[in-house]
Amino acid sequence: MGKVILGMTMSLDGFVNDRNGDVGRLYPDLEALRKTEVLQESIRTTGAVVMGRHAYDMANGDFTGYEFQAPIFVLTHHVPVKVAKGENENFKFNFITDGIESAIEKAKIAAAEKDVTVIGGADIFQQCLNKGLVDELQIDIAPVLLGDGLRLFEHINAENIELETTDVIELPGITHLRYRVVK
Repeated sequence: MGKVILGMTMSLDGFVNDRNGDVGRLYPDLEALRKTEVLQESIRTTGAVVMGRHAYDMANGDFTGYEFQAPIFVLTHHVPVKVAKGENENFKFNFITDGIESAIEKAKIAAAEKDVTVIGGADIFQQCLNKGLVDELQIDIAPVLLGDGLRLFEHINAENIELETTDVIELPGITHLRYRVVK
């Protein structure tokens, strides 16, 4: 069975968005990042994606051309009336209203032998870590200081989480860090 991987980009001072909820300064050259081997490897090894509702809503109703062509499990309290564009035979939205454990379990089944990649949202990130659902963290550090906003590790039960560094990669405008969660 594949791993459950949390992926997130944060500022050097630990924020995943600024005080207005904007993530733009974290991704100054998104097209260049999409071409990196790190992302291409993640795309190849991902069998399902779990994301929070806010990350889903950030696409403004259009996932056409989305990198991860795999089933997507959106954790939400309310299923949207209109589903975003972009679905195809390999890429379907599944809206999960009964918690993060359920979303991860359903994604694992859909992913089969491939990885489950959890993206977007500090809350979903924190829930996964605190409930012991994670095998690996992939943190990209953007060389910006936001000074305020949403902190990635704000509500983490840190004393129960042990990490082991497995990789550090310098990319254009980003430092990619990979950690195994010791269980």
